Amino acid sequence: MTALDDVRALTDRRFRATNQVGGSTPSPPRDAALPPGPRWPAAAQTVALLRFRHWFHPWLHRTYGDVFTVRLMPGGRPLVMVTRPEHAKEVFAGDPDVFHAGKGNAILGPVMGRHSLLLQDSVEHQRARRLLMPAFNGQALKEYAGLVRELAAAEVDSWGDRSGFASLDRMNALTLEVILRVVFGVTDERRLAELRPRVNATVDVPPIVLLAWGYPWLQRFGIWRRTVENQYALDRLMFAEIRERRAAPDLGERTDVLSRLLRAGVDDGDEPLTDVELRDQLVTLLLAGHETTATALAWALHELGRHPDLHARTVRAAEEGDDAWLEAVLKESMRLHPVIPLVVRTLMRPARIAGHDLPAGATVGPSIVVSHQRDEAFPDPWTFRPERFLGQNPAPNTWIPFGGGVRRCIGAGFATMEGVAVLREVFTRVDVHTDGRDEPRVRNITSVPRFGARITVRRR
Repeated sequence: MTALDDVRALTDRRFRATNQVGGSTPSPPRDAALPPGPRWPAAAQTVALLRFRHWFHPWLHRTYGDVFTVRLMPGGRPLVMVTRPEHAKEVFAGDPDVFHAGKGNAILGPVMGRHSLLLQDSVEHQRARRLLMPAFNGQALKEYAGLVRELAAAEVDSWGDRSGFASLDRMNALTLEVILRVVFGVTDERRLAELRPRVNATVDVPPIVLLAWGYPWLQRFGIWRRTVENQYALDRLMFAEIRERRAAPDLGERTDVLSRLLRAGVDDGDEPLTDVELRDQLVTLLLAGHETTATALAWALHELGRHPDLHARTVRAAEEGDDAWLEAVLKESMRLHPVIPLVVRTLMRPARIAGHDLPAGATVGPSIVVSHQRDEAFPDPWTFRPERFLGQNPAPNTWIPFGGGVRRCIGAGFATMEGVAVLREVFTRVDVHTDGRDEPRVRNITSVPRFGARITVRRR
């Protein structure tokens, strides 16, 4: 059990510990022979990668070819990016004891925590995934679907006729409600009202906030200080919910993800998750499954509102229960507008990738941005064409919004179920018209519509 008076100390301990998530990482030699890349200062390359990724990734590909290197702060550590599916396969199929995903995601550690599924490697990752998997299997998804549909219907019914708004805002509100009620299992309105602003303040931050974790002295000032204080407040709410749920008399009957995780391991001899582990996994599910799904849905509404023929087909699919078409719409939205720019692994030992001998300590991974734009995998890649995913799957390692291999996102099925349910509720109730053009911008580590994917809806 976690004493609430100790939460601030637990948060401080997490901030300190996540500077060394997963143990020490080898430092690659400065003179290592690496694929070509810009010779700019590491600070400039870091800013370009974080802030201008939609221009930077394609420019790197055009300038240096299918494999290229950027150097990042702190210390100018190399990141080798690949863009061909056969090279992505080499990364995804790499030995998990050599290709560490946790270290590659270490920038997320201060928020997600060292027990996060995204930050663990080897045996620790295997145990965490084993405990979490039952909460995301097919039967569990069926049990969640009814509440997701109910929440989506209530959201769409709240939209006024001929009203215009930023669809990203409404999709964020909806997917947050899904996370809080379906994943966290929170039903108390007071607790929901406390959690919503804390979660939004965690998600809606500019990339510059990430500097606070590499340079802790920044945490005393301005936006960085507010970010840290928000973490204290969110942790206090999270641990309170975990403590109260453990004592709930109906814990054995509850079907939300948190309740399932509290029971995980109890009956099969595995060691149950501690309060701190639960907190880290819940925050991971929150951050990985909230804004990403909301953004994919906002882009889908934006694209369908621009194309009357696709809009009409989606209305028909929603009314006839054609989930295959709705899923294809969601997948094409994720392809054309990737929310996350790349998937990374840090090498614990030297490895040969894409014909290059890379040293231990180098980080390597496929660029999702470029992979989803390759014409040989997706002809006419700038066109929104859901048919690409209808009755067929793209070639392996070409469509990778959920990563790949043993580290493929555990919530991929949940995100797909949720996205299809939301599209069905939207297009059985309203017609959608796009208001103006939009383009991606970077928010924290994700990409979102710069103008919020504005739409006008009309009731049928």
